[in-house]
Amino acid sequence: MHLPCTFIVHQQDRLARHSTFTTPHGPIEMPAFAPVGTLANVKTLEPRDLDEIGCQLILANTYHLYLRPGHRLIEQLGGLHQFMGWRGPILTDSGGFQVFSLAHQRKVDKDGVTFRSHIDGSLHRFTPELVMEIEQALGPDIAMVLDECAEPHDRHYLDAALERTHRWAERCKAAHTRADQALFAIVQGGVFPELRLESAAFLSELDFPGYAIGGLAVGETKAQMYATLDVTCPALPTDKPRYLMGVGAPEDIVHAVARGVDLFDCVLPTRLARNGALLTPAGRINMRSAQFAEDIRPVQEGCACYTCRTFSRAYLRHLYKAGEISALRLGTIHNVFFMSELMRQIRTAIANGRFDEFQAVFLDHYRISDQTARHEQRARYVSALRSRP
Repeated sequence: MHLPCTFIVHQQDRLARHSTFTTPHGPIEMPAFAPVGTLANVKTLEPRDLDEIGCQLILANTYHLYLRPGHRLIEQLGGLHQFMGWRGPILTDSGGFQVFSLAHQRKVDKDGVTFRSHIDGSLHRFTPELVMEIEQALGPDIAMVLDECAEPHDRHYLDAALERTHRWAERCKAAHTRADQALFAIVQGGVFPELRLESAAFLSELDFPGYAIGGLAVGETKAQMYATLDVTCPALPTDKPRYLMGVGAPEDIVHAVARGVDLFDCVLPTRLARNGALLTPAGRINMRSAQFAEDIRPVQEGCACYTCRTFSRAYLRHLYKAGEISALRLGTIHNVFFMSELMRQIRTAIANGRFDEFQAVFLDHYRISDQTARHEQRARYVSALRSRP
């Protein structure tokens, strides 16, 4: 018999929290980072790789799985865990972000959003009730409400979008009946403190098992992101997990943990790896660079991942330059391991009451050399929002 999800805070160091969120497929020790498996697969990796790395949670995408292969087929085949061969916890987003960033000819009304598939142009409609039907069929441990993620600086549109988001959250909660699945609400409001506070207050009254902070890392500055978290996190319940959606740059995670965030997801580490950018405590390094042609060192000295235990920078550079598929896999193994180890170090620092020290040392050493990938990741989304009909 499945047990309901529970959340326990073990230690708090200022606002940073070391906690555990227990799900039917195992506990998630937080702060935690979830690699993204959009199509029920973390690109280039297998479940056994994720097990070896120590991943606690992965994210899959409702919009994409609804379009292909279909939620009813996945349900028929035993649900998402059975379908993809992953035994640990899974989180599915609602597909709202993808509808507003990828889909064509969107039309939003108070009841939902009508859109055309980015795959074949076919017409579809998402309502809160249908999204709950899809996510319950997929069977993740954590599901997200349908929300509207609007451009963060458009105050006029944000007012209407926030009203829809709140109404949709109420309808999602009413339609959600799966007792072994935690349904998280999503706080919106762009970069406007008064809207974030309004959203946090409204959704807190609905008493969801967890709360996400959406609509960030979509075009605002880092300073605006951090300021929004400064306002939003204290307004959320202290006995529920806080999830910052779509944020995965290591420096952003450290800053967000300091503000009380417990959970993160992002495609950034895996996408960087496929493009030859690997993460180290000193920042990203470009494995295609000529400086590594004769470098016998691992990507990161002392790293325990399979890639660093086995191969040199010179070999990895050769694979990337030669276009070998194994380069993408080995780079992804390292980057996902780096993120997992970063979260472990953060949890240890909080548990020992030394997070401030950890944060200072990490941010002093981590070099933010190139934010191009992060901006490109969101550029199409922001452009789509600004050109919406």
